[in-house]
Amino acid sequence: MRRVAGVALIVLLVFAFNACSKKTETKGPYLVKVGNAKITEADLERELKNLPEFAQALFAGSSGKERFLDELVKKEILYQEAVKKGIDKDPQFKAKVEDFQKITLVGLLLEKVIEEKSKVTPEDVKDYYEKNKDEVSPATQIRVSQIVVKTSDEAKGIYEKLKQGEDFAKIAKQSSLDPGSAKNGGDLGYLAKGQMKPEIESVAAKLKAGQFSPPVKIPAGYLIVKVTEKKFGKPLEFDKVKNLIAQRLAAEKQKDAFDSYLDELRKTYKVEMNKEAISQLSGPEKQGEAAPELPAAPKDPIKKKD
Repeated sequence: MRRVAGVALIVLLVFAFNACSKKTETKGPYLVKVGNAKITEADLERELKNLPEFAQALFAGSSGKERFLDELVKKEILYQEAVKKGIDKDPQFKAKVEDFQKITLVGLLLEKVIEEKSKVTPEDVKDYYEKNKDEVSPATQIRVSQIVVKTSDEAKGIYEKLKQGEDFAKIAKQSSLDPGSAKNGGDLGYLAKGQMKPEIESVAAKLKAGQFSPPVKIPAGYLIVKVTEKKFGKPLEFDKVKNLIAQRLAAEKQKDAFDSYLDELRKTYKVEMNKEAISQLSGPEKQGEAAPELPAAPKDPIKKKD
C-alpha cells in the first residue's frame, strides 16, 4: 500500500510541475468526463509522454494506463476544486504562473538560438581526443605546492600578487603558516590520489601544470594551491570517453553561443546596476569554494609530453 501511495504522490508532483502548461484541444471520444471536462485517449497519451521515463514505466500496458487514467481524474478533480475556491485568482498563484512562463519562454528562445550552434560532430570528438590525451589519461601523481594563511584579506592579496607574476615559492616561504612546506617554498612533492588532503586534492584535480587556484576556505584559514607537474598513465580508450568528450564539447559550445548571443543583446537593452544595494549582498565565503576561472600557465611551464 505504501508503494502505491508513493507512486501516486510522484505522479501528482509531476502534475504539479506541469500545472501551468496549456492544455491543447483534442478530438475523439472521451474516456472519462469530470464535470464538464473531458479526458480523451489523446490527453492520456500526451500526459503520459510528459512524465519522466521511470514514471512512464510504472504505467506500461493496458492496466497501467487505466491506473494512470485514474491519476488524471484525481488531477482534474483537484484542479476544479482549486478553481472553485478561487485559488486561480490568488496573487501567489499568478506570480508562480508568471515565473513559469518566463522560464519557459527563455528556454524556448535559447533552444532555437543556441541548439544549432552547439552541435558536436563525431569528427569534433575524435579531434579533441587526439589533441588532449593528457585530459583523458588518469593522473598517477601530482606535484603540488600550497600557501596557507589565516585571513581572507591576506589570501586575496597574495592571489593578486601571484596573478601579477610574483614567485609562488618565495611568497610561501615568507607567508605560509604550514612550517613543513613553507621552508620548501610550499612544495609538497609528488602525491598520488588519496595521499593529499581532500581540500588540496579537489582543487589540484582541476588545475593544469603551472596553474594556481584562487583562495579556498579551509578550517585553518585560507589555502592557495599550485600544480607544478602532473604525471599521467596510459590514455583511456576512445570508446570509453567519447560520450563524455561529446558532452563537454557541447557544453562549451553552448556556453560560447550563449555568451556571444547575450553580449549582442546587451547592446540593445539598458541595464542599470545599483552598486550600493549589490554591495550589501556579499556574504561569508563557503568552505572549499573556488572561482571557476584560473590564471593561465606561465609562458615557460614544465615541458609538456609529446
